[in-house]
Amino acid sequence: MGCSQAPAPAKAPPKAATAKSSDHGHSHNDDHHSHGAGPHDGTLADWGGGKYHVEFTVDHDKKEAVIYVLGSDEKTAAPVKTADGKLLLTIREPAFQVELVARPLAGEGDGKSSCYGGTHESLGIIREFTGTISGEVDGTPFAGEFAEQPHGDHDHK
Repeated sequence: MGCSQAPAPAKAPPKAATAKSSDHGHSHNDDHHSHGAGPHDGTLADWGGGKYHVEFTVDHDKKEAVIYVLGSDEKTAAPVKTADGKLLLTIREPAFQVELVARPLAGEGDGKSSCYGGTHESLGIIREFTGTISGEVDGTPFAGEFAEQPHGDHDHK
């Protein structure tokens, strides 16, 4: 039950949105800016105007969500020090929240982590989740919206 295990695969959304989805540090050729699948096969979202990205993964069997904080390249782990060592996952439907605690990966220290996880009964529901990942890094609030898309090998109902 850690960040070293690969969670159930999830595919990236066609567009990751933030409060200012058109102003996050890189250009867009059209309105359908998309991210590929994250390095853990999760759903990516901009976090902090492109400075960071967050990857949402869910293991329905474990009723667990794991969030990875990545750099602007959407691939490299970016350990951050969050307020109280936690992030907040807010799911829209069904509406619930999960407090995610730091799970530092090997080599991460000084109160910094690129991996945060938590459990909730509703994460056992097999469906595509949409929501927001929020937290405070070095006194600055960050939030990123994500939307899972149906997996290539099956649809959640």
